[in-house]
Amino acid sequence: MHHASDILFTLFIVFVAAQIGGEIAQRLKLPGVVGEIAAGCVIGPSLLGWITPEQIATGTPLDVLAEIGVVLLLFAVGLETRLEDLKKVGKVAFLVGVLGVLVPFGMGSVWAHGNGFEWDKSLFIAAAFVATSAGITARVLQELGALQRIESKVILGAAVIDDILAMLLLGVVVSMQGGGGFNLSHLLLVLAGAIGFIAVVGLGGARVMRWNSSWLEKPLGPHSPLMIVLALCLGLAYLSTLFGLAAIIGAFLAGMIASETRQQHTLEQQTMPLLALLTPFFFVVTGSKIDLRELASADALLMLAAVTAIAIVSKLIGGWLGSLSLGKRSATIIGFGMVPRGEVGVVIASLGFAAGVFNNRIYAIIVAMSLLTAMVTPPVLAWLLKRGSGSTVKVPDVKG
Repeated sequence: MHHASDILFTLFIVFVAAQIGGEIAQRLKLPGVVGEIAAGCVIGPSLLGWITPEQIATGTPLDVLAEIGVVLLLFAVGLETRLEDLKKVGKVAFLVGVLGVLVPFGMGSVWAHGNGFEWDKSLFIAAAFVATSAGITARVLQELGALQRIESKVILGAAVIDDILAMLLLGVVVSMQGGGGFNLSHLLLVLAGAIGFIAVVGLGGARVMRWNSSWLEKPLGPHSPLMIVLALCLGLAYLSTLFGLAAIIGAFLAGMIASETRQQHTLEQQTMPLLALLTPFFFVVTGSKIDLRELASADALLMLAAVTAIAIVSKLIGGWLGSLSLGKRSATIIGFGMVPRGEVGVVIASLGFAAGVFNNRIYAIIVAMSLLTAMVTPPVLAWLLKRGSGSTVKVPDVKG
């Protein structure tokens, strides 16, 4: 039985460690999430042992709080993703988004199957190669004053498509677990169910909100719109699990629906304190579950190098091919802009670990790969942008 004082003390340790780790990472010009996961590694069972395996087991208070944190994180991502944006990004961004999913997924699944995993588990592992962490790239572009460049518009537009395809793909591979291996008919059935759920809930809900969202303000409470959309977030997160999908997919859809309201910017501002409080628990817990001993061998390091190389090269190829019509230099910038996995890869790794798809070594390697791609991209992207021409001219075929 967990005593309240022990739980509060553990939460205190985790939260303070997250703040210290995030601060150190940002001072080193790295994404804060890198520091939070590293803090989890330090205070976890592998090193200091301030967090024990029993405290991060499934169903414990810390594990539940981490789960709520990641649900809110994906809700916030959806809140910044409007369906209308898909119509504006044009053919180039669409190609970058699609190829940036297909190429990494194909290369990742082949690599995983070649390393002895069944096809259904190989597809789950490959899903960790797919989604781009647009937040890391967006921060670099903003710091360099490059948000008005053609390449930036394509990267950020493609990231919207990338996120939606990644969520759909994740829903499919999560549903396939326990399906008795790779089965084409089962795959098509799961795909149809995932598409149907996303279409009905995402598209239908977005249309309703776009048509009339004034009812959110009917209750008298000052935070009524936020309370209503958070209830929608939790409800859809639960509903998605009934369809065999990950809870974060329902949360992502809830955010997309809420993004269509006229209160979108207010909701984003009001959600920030919740994210600041809860999401660090997810990343620290994620780091604490990494058994560093699994990376302390030549075989593991070679596997990590191979996985990271596949993650970088596959995204670079997808982005480069999709944007080649803009020229080789711009295509290279866009390709590297799509490389970082960051928190997205970490989320998928956690899902796979909880589902028993990944062993300790694969889990550690996928999280490490996500961190490495997040660390490598900012300096490379900054160098490419500074070396580039700095063009802000609009290209006709970027618009749809």
